[in-house]
Amino acid sequence: MLEACADPATLSGLDWLGCYLTTGKHWAFYASFGVVLLLLAVVVPFALMFGFAGAAAARSRVWPVSLLGKGYSNIVRGVPDIAFFLFFVIALDQAFEYLRHRVLCPDWDQPVRQGSDFVVCTAAKLPLSSAPQWVHETYGFLLAVLTFAIVYGAFTAQVLYGAMRAVPRAQMETAEAYGMSHTQAFWRILVPQMWVYALPGLGNLWMILIKATPLLFLLGVEDIVYWARELGGTKAAKFSAYPHGDWRMWYFGALLVFYLCLTWVSEKGLDRLMRRLSRGQATAAGEALRKVAA
Repeated sequence: MLEACADPATLSGLDWLGCYLTTGKHWAFYASFGVVLLLLAVVVPFALMFGFAGAAAARSRVWPVSLLGKGYSNIVRGVPDIAFFLFFVIALDQAFEYLRHRVLCPDWDQPVRQGSDFVVCTAAKLPLSSAPQWVHETYGFLLAVLTFAIVYGAFTAQVLYGAMRAVPRAQMETAEAYGMSHTQAFWRILVPQMWVYALPGLGNLWMILIKATPLLFLLGVEDIVYWARELGGTKAAKFSAYPHGDWRMWYFGALLVFYLCLTWVSEKGLDRLMRRLSRGQATAAGEALRKVAA
């Protein structure tokens, strides 16, 4: 906070507003926009990895592997996102603690499940109660990343599976007729061409993922929705040095502008990427590009 803001009671007008917008909580609010962008940047490659593995498994010639790939996609897609997020994060956290409990506390003689309570030894807790606050926040963020990646990886798997099936089978047969193995044809022929078919679906998933980032609030991460509610509401402001009325409309209006700008930039980027991937492809978009070049 600026030195001139030491006594808010002496401020008024733009001076009051300037000091109000530079409080520690507001800097945390501004930083939370970076948390959302960081989440998107980290989740996308992991979701693609889960999705590609699920799609490749679904089209496997080995029946158990194919069943596993299709089961992952169908089960996760069939559960409402909010239910999955509220349940899976707790289950994942307890699974990690249970594994640590088995390794670090082999002499524990009490049951882990005690009625509705989940009890592990102190050393197995994640994170440790003595850990600094940033460790707790980082751990919660990583759990959120893994949950987002698994959920949207299932949707990605379905998109990539459809894109793989869209590549003409004759191209795979031709590659194998020229001496390529099935694996070589998959990586050299199928994978490079499937992206142009997958991009529209992946673009839609990207937009859905952007809109799903407020679920961070449900996972205990102090994201932009958390701070907008805290700073805009009158309850928190009543006990601060800068009391004000119900300003949630302004804070959530700022979030509206942020998400609209993010989706607009995303649309422009996806359009450019689609044009680039369509160049030289035997698709409607590729044919349109050839006519323009002619």
